Amino acid sequence: MQYFPPALERLVEQFARLPGVGTKSAQRLAFFLLSFPEEEAVAFADAIVTAKREIHCCPICQNFTQGEGPCAVCASGKRDREVICVVASPRDMLAMERAREYHGLYHVLHGVISPMNHVGPDDLHIKELLARVADGETREVIMATNPDTEGEATAMYLSRLLKPFGVKVTRLAYGIPVGSHLEYADDATLMRALEGRREILS
Repeated sequence: MQYFPPALERLVEQFARLPGVGTKSAQRLAFFLLSFPEEEAVAFADAIVTAKREIHCCPICQNFTQGEGPCAVCASGKRDREVICVVASPRDMLAMERAREYHGLYHVLHGVISPMNHVGPDDLHIKELLARVADGETREVIMATNPDTEGEATAMYLSRLLKPFGVKVTRLAYGIPVGSHLEYADDATLMRALEGRREILS
């Protein structure tokens, strides 16, 4: 038995395609959207269509940008152009920017190597990274992929590809989070913290 009109069923199905959204959540979203005045619903739909039509990958770093030109970071004359921070997604780039400590450029892979999810090196923006480094302006590449199995494998794979270029390849340090306790840290986290220890300067 069909409980909802076909148009509502289609709307629920579309919401259910979003990551982390189950059937019940999709239904709640669909009902909420139906409560919008028509002009607000049209504006919502128009925002989706406009974003899909106008947002592209930056031709330099592959971050999302509006239009065909470079993104704001790549176009800025205030960034250190000799350092590239490699991240898996645009969200990771935003996280780095929030810290306000990094002033170099970025390269967005749009994923990590994941055989389980059928994602290989050719599915990522790796060729574009190698082309940038081959230009000779880069002195350091920072691997800022997540410290999980796939992130580590991607960082190791990229470091091997970058070795012939003679650039310095570094990895973000991982360790004990600020405000936590040693007794709750797992073995891998403690090992990372020990490997990344620094001298205390008085």
